Amino acid sequence: MLSRYQGDAIGIFHPETPTAHASTEYFDIVNGTHTHPLDSLIEGARNHLDSLLLKRSEDVASAAKRYRERRGRHPPPGFDKWAEYAIKHKAIIVEDFFDRVYKDIAPFWAIDPTKIARQATSYPWVVRTRKGETTGVGNTEGRVPWLQLWTELVEEAGPYLPDVDMPTNMMDESRLLVPWEEINKMITVETKGRTMPLPSDVVREYSGLQHIEGMDKMAEPKWIHDLNKYWDYARACCAPHAPSRNLPALEDPSLPPQFPFADADYSWKGYIKNFTAAIDPCQQPHIRAFHATFIEPVSMQTATELVPLFGGSKLPMNNEILIPGAMYITKDAFYSGGETHGPPWEKKKAGIVWRGVASGGRNKPNNWMHFQRHRLIEMLNGTTVSRLERNDARAMTFELPPVEKYDFPRRREGKVGEWLTKAADAAFVNLFCADGNCDYVSPYFSVKESVPMADQYQQKFMPDADGNSFSARFRGLLLSTSLPLKATIYAEWHDDRLIPWRHFVPLDNTFQDMYGVLDFFTRDTKGDAAAKMIAETGKQWGEQVLRREDMVLYTWRVLLEFARVCDVNRDKLGYVDDLLSTQV
Repeated sequence: MLSRYQGDAIGIFHPETPTAHASTEYFDIVNGTHTHPLDSLIEGARNHLDSLLLKRSEDVASAAKRYRERRGRHPPPGFDKWAEYAIKHKAIIVEDFFDRVYKDIAPFWAIDPTKIARQATSYPWVVRTRKGETTGVGNTEGRVPWLQLWTELVEEAGPYLPDVDMPTNMMDESRLLVPWEEINKMITVETKGRTMPLPSDVVREYSGLQHIEGMDKMAEPKWIHDLNKYWDYARACCAPHAPSRNLPALEDPSLPPQFPFADADYSWKGYIKNFTAAIDPCQQPHIRAFHATFIEPVSMQTATELVPLFGGSKLPMNNEILIPGAMYITKDAFYSGGETHGPPWEKKKAGIVWRGVASGGRNKPNNWMHFQRHRLIEMLNGTTVSRLERNDARAMTFELPPVEKYDFPRRREGKVGEWLTKAADAAFVNLFCADGNCDYVSPYFSVKESVPMADQYQQKFMPDADGNSFSARFRGLLLSTSLPLKATIYAEWHDDRLIPWRHFVPLDNTFQDMYGVLDFFTRDTKGDAAAKMIAETGKQWGEQVLRREDMVLYTWRVLLEFARVCDVNRDKLGYVDDLLSTQV
């Protein structure tokens, strides 16, 4: 049987388009009949990806045309070299994949370009490009190797970049939280200021950074250190009508979290339908009690002033400029599994595996029951779940989701815990207690030996939860032959090119949908075929859009745009060679 990408209906795709080789057995079984909510979500995800791929550009001219249609501006100078590199390296060029770049850059159009450039060059850790040469600037002694990794990434595009500085966040946690009202004013300035000058009036080359030469360095913003009130700074960045805007930080974290069992706007029949909203704390006020970031982060240095700062992840309301996380660039097998991505689906064990440290925040006797990783491990403990099923009680970190909402045989028969005892292997390798004394969590969690990622890939299902920020294992999970189950509140560079239910399985941050998800994928042949298809599709798609070349291209595009907002001629700056050639 022909796959969707081998027929005549979609002729623009290259034979190597990865989803052409993924299993289609699930759709053969379903045959258009949706007997479970996930059937509809999986079908919708396939259709969504199909519609995105219809926008694919095959040459510089089509890429530039689609840029103008979507951005309301001419592409920046150097766009042709960027597109040529993408075509040469067989990248999938869909303009929608770069939407995050423009969300992040937009507010800077309201700030004087000289101020932006001075702030960028003044930061303690900067990836600097001058005359095509890229260097990392800053003292990295005793620090993570992120500056070096990011420098090496930018260096690959360096010969084609204008002079530009990329100040980098060297902390796990995201930093900038500018109130919504200020950012909204800035975005309004950017929107009203979009212009498309006549090609003859366009400035076709960057003017460089001469306008800041000889100027004194600017001081860093005033960093705020308030570990217990991060939620209050974050919610100030939500729109006035957002559900979380007027809800203050949790006052007493010693009380167990209260689960929101009603369907949220971002879910459908208990399962995630809008992943963008599902990761947004502004849309889920309960998350203040369900994520360590908002209880007590490990460290906090935030500012309410918009300054240029690049980082690997951020909360949706943060104002950093996203680039690929440094740990996605490293070849460290700890995060990726190395060259081993796991056996074929049929040779895997139908189990769930997770190993990691109890990170995410400063877990203490009076707050740990609100932490996302503790909740994940406790919910995968078959003994704990069986006790709740027998006694109709609650655990320290969670309550069993109501059977009325997630009605499936194992739940009705009280056998979820029995199944997890056989199927789940989830544990901490370090309890990571803030004061070094873990007596308060020892009755609930036992420390186990680490399991290399390559060995974890022997199992079919791999949940993924935030640590101090994003999970650096996610790319490795996507490129494995296993199925990632992803819960997060952090935005990343790749979000616009990964489709939930097509490339991975999204989970609610409360994990209350996890049992229903696992039951669907393990109950029968149809569920197993669905899991296999998403795992294979995600792996093959990741091999096409999450390569190092794709990370270079994303960062390259970000820096072209950032260099433009730093340029004194930014309103007239652009690439128009394609338009001028048609006028000859």
